[in-house]
Amino acid sequence: MPRKTTKKQPDFETALAELEGLVETLEQGDISLEESLKLFERGVTLTRSCQQALQQAEQKVQILMDKDGVPEAFDSDE
Repeated sequence: MPRKTTKKQPDFETALAELEGLVETLEQGDISLEESLKLFERGVTLTRSCQQALQQAEQKVQILMDKDGVPEAFDSDE
């Protein structure tokens, strides 16, 4: 039995663009139920990827900002 290969996750912009295309295709309603389910499954995967990328970006921003919203590198009070 062949092993599943892990596909590299697309970057945020690519994933979002693909997700938008999937939504448009699903909204048209011109595809079979089976194909709709495949597209929906792909959409869920892309959504999770986008959410993860956004969470990572938010964490980076929080690390760079202090409690007052001033970048730590420019905080001269300490």
